[in-house]
Amino acid sequence: MTIEVPYQPLPIQQAHVRYAHGPDSAVQPGVPAGETIEFDWDDSAVYPGTSRKFWVHVPARYEASEPASLMVFQDGWWYLDPEGDVRGAIVLDNLVHRGDIPVTIGVFVDPGVFPGAEHPKNRNAEYDAYDDRYADFLLTEIIPEVTKRYSISEDPDRWGICGGSSGGNCAFTAAWLRPDRFRRVIGYLSSFTQMPGGNPYPELIPRVPRKPLRIFLQAGHRDLRWNEPEANWLANNLRVAAALAEAGYDFRLVLGDGGHSPNHGGVLLPDALRWLWRPDDHPNRPVAVE
Repeated sequence: MTIEVPYQPLPIQQAHVRYAHGPDSAVQPGVPAGETIEFDWDDSAVYPGTSRKFWVHVPARYEASEPASLMVFQDGWWYLDPEGDVRGAIVLDNLVHRGDIPVTIGVFVDPGVFPGAEHPKNRNAEYDAYDDRYADFLLTEIIPEVTKRYSISEDPDRWGICGGSSGGNCAFTAAWLRPDRFRRVIGYLSSFTQMPGGNPYPELIPRVPRKPLRIFLQAGHRDLRWNEPEANWLANNLRVAAALAEAGYDFRLVLGDGGHSPNHGGVLLPDALRWLWRPDDHPNRPVAVE
């Protein structure tokens, strides 16, 4: 089936472009609002001494008798804020209500902080590392608090993870190292370039057996250091996308204008979720790797 895309003129100035949200990012008449519950988490074994909040959003159509899909969002409040650029709970409510995606519980997790410390933020240590600590943190600390209260599917094809900037490479790493749990990935303007030791993925992706992942990436023409020879956010996202293409992954790259802003990714969230949860029609979908 051919899909005709309406003409949209390209902006001449690329640095300060702002994308308009679609109707799925706004509260709609007749769509019941889900419930959002706030939690404090101050006793982490994986990241000792940190404190954080996380939120669980349960769409109105959720029923305990039917296990829900799961979507984890990094930078929790930024992605949950109904006045922000992403508006994750509103998008989930609209898409679940219409049946565009399965009933999906959203878990919005803030990065940790060290209360009272001179340098309190633990975000980069958690998000930029190439190791399984953050995935382990989610799987052993945060998600068990969710499954105590709600029925979540055990099928890893129904578990997704999303983030932007350092949260984007964090989401990619969590799924890459734990594809037994997370198999749907959204990465916006991912900060692959600032991973300690360098971005491992352009060389790593083609060298290992293909993993059962479906990956949605968004990159920006005017992301940080877009025309610099080193630490170039745009170039590193393109290299990861090229490696995924050459390795035969089920992935999608959307390239937009603007700088290092959550605006474009936030506008794309409804389409990204629809694409992630679409029927399994990819002819070369890889088999699960243990």
